[in-house]
Amino acid sequence: MQFRPLLWPTLFALPALLVLLWLGTWQVQRLEWKNQLIEDFESRATAAPVDLPSGDVGPEMEFRRLALTGSYDHDREVFMTGRTYEGNAGFHIVTPFTLTDGRTVLINRGWVSESYREQDKREFTLVEGEVTVAAILRFPGKRGYFVPENEPENGFWFTLVPEQIVSHLGLQGKAETAIYAAALRTSDTIELPIAARTETNLRNSHLGYAITWYGIACALIGVYLAFHHQAGRLRFGRDAGASDE
Repeated sequence: MQFRPLLWPTLFALPALLVLLWLGTWQVQRLEWKNQLIEDFESRATAAPVDLPSGDVGPEMEFRRLALTGSYDHDREVFMTGRTYEGNAGFHIVTPFTLTDGRTVLINRGWVSESYREQDKREFTLVEGEVTVAAILRFPGKRGYFVPENEPENGFWFTLVPEQIVSHLGLQGKAETAIYAAALRTSDTIELPIAARTETNLRNSHLGYAITWYGIACALIGVYLAFHHQAGRLRFGRDAGASDE
């Protein structure tokens, strides 16, 4: 084989190839991360429920199934804006929940449509007295690049940050600010507010993305070699020993 690469095509192709290979490898790493996330969610959310832990809570507790006993404070509920359910716009209801040990934890009770925002239209959701709630432990949400800042004074909550909500509501006593709970749907019957399920529906398209980036990298190599072969700078077999004319 005889190969005499041209300078400018090589200067363009080599960095582009390295970038494509890096993108493909990054997507493979994201694939492994997403698979582990799904596995952790399903195993922890379906495990035997535990009480809400006290003190510092490590990341290994996220998605851990909880059994919370206490009572709701419906007068202080807030709404997470811009939530959807099967394509329908609405809100997530977040309600302070006072545990039997005196601590208060915020519970994301789930989704309601815009028409059910007002309490007088959904009195059936205002559970009174001591109840036990099936939930999973969650850490504060992280605001996305294009997500607006929370506006507590205007009632607009885009990211669930317990510390901000606790401060805004003026919750006294032992209010949890580092974690919150997400209520779970424990039956096939759908009731408002529509809580989370233990079966994950997280999209995992990273394998397809990785194949795409690696495929483009292979195509770039093919075009690069074909260009040099057509220009007479890449020769195989007997042609490799022939001199250029």
